[in-house]
Amino acid sequence: MIEKVFGKQFVNQSRANKAFDIANHIILFTLMMIVLYPLYFIVISSFSSPIAVAGGEVILFPKGFNMDGYKEIFKYKDIWTGYRNSIIYTAVGTTVNLVSTIPAAFAFSRRDLPGIKPLMLLFVFTMFFGGGLIPTFLLVQALHMDNTIWALVLPGAVGVYNLIVARTFFEQSIPEELYEASVVDGCDYFKYFFRIVLPISKPIIAVMTLIYAVGHWNSYFSALIYLVDRSKFPLQVILREILIQQQQVAGNSAMTFEAVEQQRYLAEMIKYGVIVVASLPALCMYPFVQKHFVKGMMIGAVKG
Repeated sequence: MIEKVFGKQFVNQSRANKAFDIANHIILFTLMMIVLYPLYFIVISSFSSPIAVAGGEVILFPKGFNMDGYKEIFKYKDIWTGYRNSIIYTAVGTTVNLVSTIPAAFAFSRRDLPGIKPLMLLFVFTMFFGGGLIPTFLLVQALHMDNTIWALVLPGAVGVYNLIVARTFFEQSIPEELYEASVVDGCDYFKYFFRIVLPISKPIIAVMTLIYAVGHWNSYFSALIYLVDRSKFPLQVILREILIQQQQVAGNSAMTFEAVEQQRYLAEMIKYGVIVVASLPALCMYPFVQKHFVKGMMIGAVKG
């Protein structure tokens, strides 16, 4: 049994190493439960009776199983339009981010780039200082990007922190000798980047894809500011409207006490359901890039 849980090597270890491994497993398992349980609780609460949830009866399993919250959410026809728009915005936005970030990071990883320090300082400056909401809005309006997808995509085309992470990957993971060998074979920087660097940079591309895609999928504030046409609203804005409408109905003083209580319970179920509906696509995407994501997040942590 011990061999199945900890592996064959565990049996041959000393007592001190065994105790260390057991303690590590216990600590990591505890941390995993602390991280995963809130998400698990939201999922089981979305399928449980709101009375049981409010009474603290839902701990490990759903109680009073029902799907009223999901039925109410999917009554709104706009939710499918929101899904379509969010998928489009996420796909286009992530593509723009990658096309902007990866080549720029590679360029900054080249120490022979003219003016590299002032350019990097200029990029880093934008991490700490910005024009603010009103100047940004006026700029977007002056460029006639308001009420278009480009208002959501172009202002954040390059994340400076992501740029620095990608640059670190290129500096530490791709040896200079590789470029020297490619020059001998007749490659310039463009051929070297597209034919050699990109194929061996899958970990950092996967990391950037996940980070940018999750950011676009969860974004709603920019849509509230720049979009006017309801048919262009992303999923997050539609779900926000559903929540607000249910809360307003629950607070209607013209309703009877029983109706108000019932509407409040329904609003609670919708709240949990909305979180699940909004998070599900990102959770489904993560397993496909998990291997590369873990490797990419370790960039710079270990040398040798």
